[in-house]
Amino acid sequence: MGTPAFACPSLDALIARPDPVVGVVCQPDRPRGRGLARTAPPVKQLALAHGLPVLQPETLRDPSVEPALRAWCPDLIVVAAYGRILRRSLLDLPPHGCINVHASLLPRHRGAAPIQWSILSGDTETGVSIMAMNEEMDAGDVFLTRRTPITPDDTAETLTSRLAILGADALVATLDGLHAGTLRPTPQPAEGITFAPRIEREHARIDWSRAAAEIERAIRAFSPSPGAYTSLDGRTLKVSRARVESGAPGGPPGTVVRADAVGLEVATGAGRLSLLDVQLEGRKRLPAAAFLAGSPIRPGTCLGS
Repeated sequence: MGTPAFACPSLDALIARPDPVVGVVCQPDRPRGRGLARTAPPVKQLALAHGLPVLQPETLRDPSVEPALRAWCPDLIVVAAYGRILRRSLLDLPPHGCINVHASLLPRHRGAAPIQWSILSGDTETGVSIMAMNEEMDAGDVFLTRRTPITPDDTAETLTSRLAILGADALVATLDGLHAGTLRPTPQPAEGITFAPRIEREHARIDWSRAAAEIERAIRAFSPSPGAYTSLDGRTLKVSRARVESGAPGGPPGTVVRADAVGLEVATGAGRLSLLDVQLEGRKRLPAAAFLAGSPIRPGTCLGS
């Protein structure tokens, strides 16, 4: 059970094992792109390429879901970024239960968006946890973890790609341990629990009153989607890449303090931020110097509301 590209390495790893994959569950096809054509999620595309049956319920409360899953007779259900909560009857359906590939070092960052929140929080390390699922969100016992550093250049995109591979490796190790009877889950500690709620568009609005370092992390956390943004003369300005500069802000938060061939620098609540790649509403993404060549900004201009 999985939907986005993050889950594909785990599905690939399962397909490569001798235990047969009896079926795949993912979310329905959604409109995507400028033309809003309905597009199959990555997991469905991979499943169909291997001739696997695919189930795409809008909700797991659909009365047809449980009988369909029972007909597959799964011994174990693996969940990786599926995007839906499993009720007790589904958790109890396979004889060996349900395990989850979760992209954090539990109990830190339980929830729907652990990768983004690990960057937002300034964590220097993250990883994946293979967890036995229960009815409480991401609170099950953990079979094993794999760790990776978060580099200063990591975005949600780069970290997701790395964790997807790490998750598949951890999943294989877990299944091997379960087959051999050598792996036992460990309860999560009661200390250190944090939550990573689903990312909404409003989360990505740049709050210039925050410190430059926090804003720079937010820009990386929301890259490529939904994209950190502010406003310029009433139009949305996305910021895809930025760098923290030394020195005092040089003006109220959100004020452009430099806009020339050298850089586009903005005052924040603590320090200043150089915007490196930007995209004005209706236009393509550009390096700041190229953007300013076509759309000059005067120092003193205020970004945001």
